[in-house]
Amino acid sequence: MTKEEIIEMANQASKEWLKEFPTPEETAHPVPKRFLEIFAKLVAEKEREECAKICETLELPEWPDKVRQPLAKAIRARGQE
Repeated sequence: MTKEEIIEMANQASKEWLKEFPTPEETAHPVPKRFLEIFAKLVAEKEREECAKICETLELPEWPDKVRQPLAKAIRARGQE
């Protein structure tokens, strides 16, 4: 992930968090907990997807599609837990 992608996810998390109408007490903290939860979720989703794409595109003879595809699927499924 690039620095720009992480910054964009932080901006997206901020927008989503503000939609929840945070209380003045929540906005008084330097980095509100809910904002961090949203941000962490976005970062994890992006990282899982990047890992899954790597599995799908590996060109190793010992890793045929029947191995790569289930691995990519398993990585993506971790976000559904």
